[in-house]
Amino acid sequence: MFKKILIANRGEIAVRVIRACHEMGIAAAAVYSEVDRAALHVLKADEAYPIGAAAAAESYLNIPKILDVAGQACADAIHPGYGFLSENAKFAQACADAGIKFIGPKASAMGIMGSKTRARQAVERAGVQLVPGTSRGLDSFEQAGEVAEKIGYPVMLKAAAGGGGKGMRLVHTPRELKAALEAARGEAERAFGDSEVYLEKAIVNPRHIEMQLLADEHGNTVYLGERECSLQRRHQKVLEESPSPLVDADLRRRMGEVAVRVAQAAGYTNAGTVEFLVDAQKNFYFLEMNTRLQVEHPVTELTTGFDLVHLQIGIAAGEKLPFKQGDVHLRGHAIECRIYAEDPDTNYVPSPGKITLLTAPSGPGIRLDTGMYEGWTVPVDYDPLLAKLIGYGQDRQQAIARLTCALDEYFVGGIKTNLSLFRRIARDPDFRAAQLDTGFLDRMLKQREDKPDDQQSAVAAIAAGIFTALASEGSGNSAEANGANGATSKTPSNWKSTGRAEALQ
Repeated sequence: MFKKILIANRGEIAVRVIRACHEMGIAAAAVYSEVDRAALHVLKADEAYPIGAAAAAESYLNIPKILDVAGQACADAIHPGYGFLSENAKFAQACADAGIKFIGPKASAMGIMGSKTRARQAVERAGVQLVPGTSRGLDSFEQAGEVAEKIGYPVMLKAAAGGGGKGMRLVHTPRELKAALEAARGEAERAFGDSEVYLEKAIVNPRHIEMQLLADEHGNTVYLGERECSLQRRHQKVLEESPSPLVDADLRRRMGEVAVRVAQAAGYTNAGTVEFLVDAQKNFYFLEMNTRLQVEHPVTELTTGFDLVHLQIGIAAGEKLPFKQGDVHLRGHAIECRIYAEDPDTNYVPSPGKITLLTAPSGPGIRLDTGMYEGWTVPVDYDPLLAKLIGYGQDRQQAIARLTCALDEYFVGGIKTNLSLFRRIARDPDFRAAQLDTGFLDRMLKQREDKPDDQQSAVAAIAAGIFTALASEGSGNSAEANGANGATSKTPSNWKSTGRAEALQ
C-alpha cells in the first residue's frame, strides 16, 4: 500500500480524499494556489505545498509543477479528484513516466474515453446502442447540415473533449445551425484547447442516468448501480439520487452489463461512470464515459456501503476488488444537492466573498462533504462548488424528508448560495412524485416562486446561525486562517478532526 498520496486538487473533493487517506493510514500531501493558502484542504492535510498563482493554468493545471511537488513530497501516488487534470491523458502518462502511480485509469483508456468521438467509435465496435449522430468530428457546415437533415431536428452539437456543458448547443431548425456550430467550436477551443465538435440527435426531455463502475487491474469489472442525474441547468447536474426512481431490477442489470462492456472495450481500470440517455419507453443510449470519480459518488457509497475512494486507492495499489457482482446490493435511497456560491436572483452568477456565518445541518441520514468554514474567503478563480449535502433514508420519501429538514437548517452568511433553489425543489410536488427529466428544472424555474416558504426557511436558518455564533463566541473554536508560505508539516491544533462530524451517514 502507498505511504503518501499527493492530492492534485482543491475544495471539498481534496478534503474527501485526505480523509480517506487518513482512514487508511496513508499520509496526505496537498497543493494550493496563492488564493488557497488558507483553504480547508490545506488545513486538513499532513503537508501542503504552494504551486503558483491563482489562475488554474499556473497552479492546478500545471503538470510540471505538480510532478515537481510530488517528488519533493516523496509521494507514491497522485489522486486527481475530479475536474482540473483528472481526465487529462497527458497527465496520467506523465505520472507513469515519472514513476508515480496515477489513481485512475491508464492514459490509453483515458485517451479513448476522454474524447467523446473516440468513445463513440469504441462502443460502436462493441455493439452498444448510441444516440444517432456522428462518431467523428464535423468537417464542415455542409456536413453538419446533411447529417442533421438525415436524423431530424432538433439536434445537439457537442465538443468532443467536452464536459460540464461547455461546447454544447441545441439546434431546433436549419437556420440556427451555422451560428450554433461556430459558437460551439469557439467555446470548445477556449475551454479545452480542442475545437472538434460532433452532432447527435437531441432526445427531447430524456432521463439522464449513469452507471458507476469499478475495475481492478486483474480483469474484474463490476457495476455498483445507477444514479439519476436528470435535474440539470445548462447541461450541468444540480441534484443526483440513487437509485433512480425509473430503473427496475431488469433495466439496472441490462444497463450495468452494457456499462461493463464499454469499460472492457477500452481496457478500463479504477473508478469510472458510463452515462446514458433514457427515453419515455425506457430505451437507453450510450452518452459518454467519465474517466474519474464523480461529484455525485456519495449517493452510491450510501446505497451500496462501499467507499469508492478507498477502493480507488486499493485498485491503484494493485489490489483485487474485494467483492464480486453478486455481492452488490442496493439499500435505501440517497439524494445529493450541489451547494454553490452563486446568486439565484441574478441568473446564478458566482458569488465569491468571505463567509461571515455558517450553520451546518445534521441529524439522522445527513452527510455533508464540504470545503468551506466560517471566516474563509471563497475565491472567484474556480468553480463555485462549496459543498455537497446528502440525505439518506430507508426509501425515497424518507430521504426527501430528511434532506428538506437539513436544507432548512443550512445557512451560509456573507455570500449568496443556491440553497433556496434546493428548498424549492425538495417541496415541489412533481419532484416528490419522481416526475423527472432533463427539462424538469427549466419548467420549475418558470413557475412562480413560493416565497413565503423560502422566507420562513431563511429566517429559521438565520436564527439558528445567530444562536450558534453566540454560543461559540466564548469557546475559542473559531477558525484561524493559516498563511502557509511553504510546506507545512501539520494541521493547526484547532483543526484536528477525523471529519466524522461532517460526514454523517
